[in-house]
Amino acid sequence: MPATPDTVYACLDGLNTTPAVVDGACWAAQRLGAPLTLLHTLERPEPAAAVGDYSGVLGMGAQDLLLQRLSDLDEERAKVAQEAAQCMLDEARSRVCQESVPQMQTLLRQGDLIDVLLTQEPSARLFVLGSNRRPATARKLRLDHRIEAAVRNLRQPVMVMDAVPFTAPEHFVVAYDGSPTADRAVAAVARSPLLKGMPAQLVMAGDCPARLQERLRAAQTQLADAGFAVTSRMLQGLPEEVIPPLMDSLGNALLVLGAYGHSRIRQLIVGSTTTALLRLCSVPVVVLR
Repeated sequence: MPATPDTVYACLDGLNTTPAVVDGACWAAQRLGAPLTLLHTLERPEPAAAVGDYSGVLGMGAQDLLLQRLSDLDEERAKVAQEAAQCMLDEARSRVCQESVPQMQTLLRQGDLIDVLLTQEPSARLFVLGSNRRPATARKLRLDHRIEAAVRNLRQPVMVMDAVPFTAPEHFVVAYDGSPTADRAVAAVARSPLLKGMPAQLVMAGDCPARLQERLRAAQTQLADAGFAVTSRMLQGLPEEVIPPLMDSLGNALLVLGAYGHSRIRQLIVGSTTTALLRLCSVPVVVLR
């Protein structure tokens, strides 16, 4: 029997976004009435540099002794990494309010992060990850490669957290471009309890011909029929230029995106709006397939 996709996975890496990931995942699990799993993946360490053959100088016995010491060091390093990971999971667990999230577990896995997430996906309702960015300037922010890989490979929703302390959103914005991906995102919002009861705003950026304005009105009607208090607006400019400052001006808000709506060739040529918004927005972002 296939697993039921009902679990919120908080994907922890011990970096500065970890508190926001835990708090955001707790909020999501409470809103969804879902169990919470605190997950950490011990990725394979980089292989140690090869040791040359010095047996002609040291003798075979000394060579073997050095190799054994290197092996012992690798084992010790792996043991310390596992102990540190368990401590991090225990600390994260203590951050969770047991009354608001009664079903919770911790999970420590080894291997590549995306492989681990794909293995857990049949039981996942939402993945929450932190985007660890170290910019030189705002325009030189680079999206965490793990975030982009997760969003491109996972079919389940992904919520991306910045290092800013998490505050429960009071309203949300859907970045809407009239594409089938955006329509699927609106439909997912309409049927999910995650954002129920929050004021919603549909935002379309760039050129808005009559055809797209009609689709925007249809999306607004769909959310209104689902019980949302929803408005819409059209902004002049590229989405990556006008949506981040809008989100900054709204206070405690959350952004909803459709994932990579353009063709793969177009992404390679001009980049992806999804990637750009994940790179530039400092609010929680939910990416829907």
